[in-house]
Parts: sequence; structure tokens; C-alpha cells
Amino acid sequence: MTKLEDVIKELETAYPPERAESWDAVGLVSGDPAQPVRKVLFAVDPVPAVAGEAIAWDADLIVTHHPLWLRGTTSVATTGYKGRLIHDLIKHDIALYTAHTNADVANPGVSDALARAVGLVGDLVPLQPFPDDPWRGLGRIGDLPTTVTLESFARAVLLGLPETNGGIKVAGDPQRRVRRIAVSGGAGDSLLGAARKAGVDVFLTADLRHHPASEFAETGGPALIDAAHWATEWPWLGSAASILAASGVNVETRVSATVTDAWTRGY
Repeated sequence: MTKLEDVIKELETAYPPERAESWDAVGLVSGDPAQPVRKVLFAVDPVPAVAGEAIAWDADLIVTHHPLWLRGTTSVATTGYKGRLIHDLIKHDIALYTAHTNADVANPGVSDALARAVGLVGDLVPLQPFPDDPWRGLGRIGDLPTTVTLESFARAVLLGLPETNGGIKVAGDPQRRVRRIAVSGGAGDSLLGAARKAGVDVFLTADLRHHPASEFAETGGPALIDAAHWATEWPWLGSAASILAASGVNVETRVSATVTDAWTRGY
């Protein structure tokens, strides 16, 4: 019988919690380490729709990328959706575990999965590596199989990522020839300088703000592609599920198909 502690051991081998940012909240949120685990659902966000999916599938554990409480809480009362979610999970014996910034910097991690989803091949290297480990760090740099136009690559991004109402935004000449690509799952404002320094043709990320993106584009930086935050992190779910399956623990895994992007309509 596989126990929750067995699953946690494998997850923390792949995504060491000590690699998480100091402000982050990773690890076991709720659940008994000794409880049996047969089914594990992977999702980006710990929201009621995902909890409902887990309950309907009779899951024993949800592994999410985003924390439920990033800054702590003083109450799990059902007067708020997070309290209700925890109560629902406990009632159905479903544990909740988070791998966040420790999964972002892992090898392979969130950005590796994003890179492969949009067609990068060969070896990938961190955009911002750790000083003590050049194979771990934020973002990834890699190459397309051939040189293509920015417009063509943007279409490949649309095909490679799950559909969202916001789609993608592109900054740069559509006919620009591109091959060397940097990617970073989730918000990537902080890596604009690293992308410029790396000399890549395109930087693909999410949540780019107007002023940093405008200044970056006007000063001759790489082209930019801004995708939905949720969509850039979703490919990691399959990677994490595969790592757990390959570890030898006897569990069934599923990647959530529930779209939890915050933007529900585009015009």
C-alpha cells in the first residue's frame, strides 16, 4: 500500500523544498502522511472546481503548483472559499500538496515542460541559473529545430499551450527570423534583463506589464510573447505526473483538464 509519505518523498526528491523562495509556501497543506494514496490529481490552482474534480474522481491527493495560502491564515472557517475547500477535502480524505517555486527551478521543472510544449529541442539551460548548480534555476533557453518567423513561432505557441480566453500577445516584427528562445513559466517581468543578456530571439513568459515590456521592445531586445499565466504552467502537470509514475510508487495519476485561468471571457 502506497502512503502519502511515500508520494511526498518522491515529489521532494524531484522538487526539493529547500530550493523554494523564502517567501513561498510549499509542501503538505492538509492530510495525514500515513494515509493510503491510490489516485493523485495534478492541477495548477487549488480552487473549488479542482476540488470538485478530485472528489468526483475519488482522488486521495491533489498536487498543485500554486499554494492555497501564500501568506498564512488564522481561520479555515467555511465562510470563505479556501476554508470551504479545505473542509471538502478533509471530508473526502483528500490530501493537498504544493510544489511552487521549488518546481520552477527544478531540473526538469516548470520551464522545461513549457519549452518542450512549444517545440524547443535539444539541451535546455536555465535562463537564470543558481550559482551553485548551473542546471537548476529560473527559465530555460533552447532552440527550435529550424529558423522560423516570429509569426510562425507564435502560432506554434498557440497550438502547444492549452487554450485560454486571453490567447497570447506578441511584441516584435511578425516576419523577424527566430530560433533561439527563452521561456519562463508564470510571471516573467523579473527575467527581462536576463533574456536580453542571453541574446535570445524571443522571450516567452506571462504577466508582462506595459511599461517594462514597452521599454524592452523599444530598446532592441528580443521579441516578446506574453501568454496566460495558467497556460504557461499547465504543461508541468504532465511532467510531474510522469516523474511520479516513473518513481515506482503504485499510484494512478491524472492531469486536471479544468481551466482555472482567471480570465473567463475575451472580447
